[in-house]
Amino acid sequence: MDSPVWFITGASSGFGLAIAKEALSRGHRVIATARNPSKLSDLASAGADLLPLDVTADEAIVTETVNKAFALHGKVTHVINSAGYILDGTIEEANAQEVFDSYNTNVFGALKVCRAVAPHLRAQRFGVVVNIGSVGSWAGGAAVALYCSTKAAVSIFTEGFADEMKPFGVDVCALEPGYFRTRFLNAGARTKTQLSIDAYNEGPAGDYKKLLEVANNNQPGDPLKGARVVVDVMTKSGSAEGRDIPVRLLLGTDCLAGVRQKCKDTLALLDEWEPVSASTDF
Repeated sequence: MDSPVWFITGASSGFGLAIAKEALSRGHRVIATARNPSKLSDLASAGADLLPLDVTADEAIVTETVNKAFALHGKVTHVINSAGYILDGTIEEANAQEVFDSYNTNVFGALKVCRAVAPHLRAQRFGVVVNIGSVGSWAGGAAVALYCSTKAAVSIFTEGFADEMKPFGVDVCALEPGYFRTRFLNAGARTKTQLSIDAYNEGPAGDYKKLLEVANNNQPGDPLKGARVVVDVMTKSGSAEGRDIPVRLLLGTDCLAGVRQKCKDTLALLDEWEPVSASTDF
């Protein structure tokens, strides 16, 4: 069987890096991308091909990079949209440019890549696209509501994209990890709003910001184990042998607990308000 070929955005850190390393360890080919390819030297030493890619660039540039990736080995079997960052700040504190920048990377960047790979995947009639969402896809939280909204958007458009690509033999999955011990929450990786309003220091927003500081480097999830599961699931091997690729893949016990609670809360809300909600039909 031909070796899988992975195309990974945001491969310099986080899940993008972990998945790239895991795929390489299995003898797969990896095309790793990042805004600054010099940060990918370890992957290059392990055998990865490198391409520069800023997903916020003009769509023509993103498409050109994707075309180069498919030409390198004649195909790409797995696309991982991993580029993204967390915007730390309340709705009031975030200015319009900060909100746009967050969406431009986390949502519009992923959409550009999806649009660019779609014709290739349709033509070869096989492949897997993984868009990295978050446990935050399921619930907005004070101080991270904007980040959560970007990840919710990613998961929802992924569901639709999965339906669109299914007739062509292409699987599409939203990967929704809980808290994993990557550099994602580190000071250099987390983007804080320029404006800070003292009134939010007390209450839910302040509490959550403090929680992020405590959680940093103490997250329960092991990114190496997470990457192993991702590669298993997306290649239908190992722990996922004989199983279909789900449209959403949750990772981590904290994610499972959080989503279960969200589902319970949502069902309770439906039951509580059903008489009112159901009173509007003709």
